[in-house]
Order: sequence, then structure tokens, then C-alpha cells
Amino acid sequence: QVQLVESGGGLVQAGGSLRLSCTYSGRTFSTGRTFSSYAMGWFRQAPGKERELVAAITSGGSTNYADSVKGRFSISRDSAKNTVYMQMNSLKPEDTAVYYCAAGRYVNVYAPSPGQYDYWGQGTQVTVSS
Repeated sequence: QVQLVESGGGLVQAGGSLRLSCTYSGRTFSTGRTFSSYAMGWFRQAPGKERELVAAITSGGSTNYADSVKGRFSISRDSAKNTVYMQMNSLKPEDTAVYYCAAGRYVNVYAPSPGQYDYWGQGTQVTVSS
């Protein structure tokens, strides 16, 4: 089965930076799927709020971002390490949330939603102080 493990969260002051990492592991199936076959995404959820997309990246490297993070966050992937990253700069208190990594076989990168993703990580807490 596919397993996703996030890391890199923590406490940071407003204006600071963090880099989240998500590592993929698991065996391939009869379809021959690998990490490189999946679209990846980062979502976040604050208490009392719905889970929302932060950034998405296709198997080919196309990206899309939530309006609230454009120009501040950057998603990337490294196939050699089976890892997707999200660099977060100029962090704001409103960025505080649990951040989740997700993988999906069929994802519309221009309109991604949680239901399009097949596998999820356990989440990592990001807290931004004012």
C-alpha cells in the first residue's frame, strides 16, 4: 500500500519560513504505478475550518496554488527521493493549520479537491506567531 509521511512543521514567527516534506513509500500495483505516476498536493485544515487546498503539482510538474499563498509558497517534487516539498515563505498567523500531503492518480490540478486524492499523510502542525 501507499504511505505518505509529512515532516517539517513547527513554530515560527510571522515573516519566517518553513519547508514541509512528504515522502512516499509503498509497492507498485499491477498497473505499475510509482511515485512519479501520482499527482501530489498539500492541504491544510485549521480547527473549525474545512480542509482546503494549498498547492498542487501534477506528475508532469504543472502547479497551482490557492490565492492566499501565491507568491509565498512553492511546491516541488524530487522523483529520485520520492518526495514532494512545499517551501513556505513570509508566513502569516493565518497560515496556522495542520498541513496534509496527498497523492492521487486522477487529479485536475486546476480545480483540485480532497475527493480527488487517494492517499493522505498524517499531517504536520504549522503554527505562526504574530
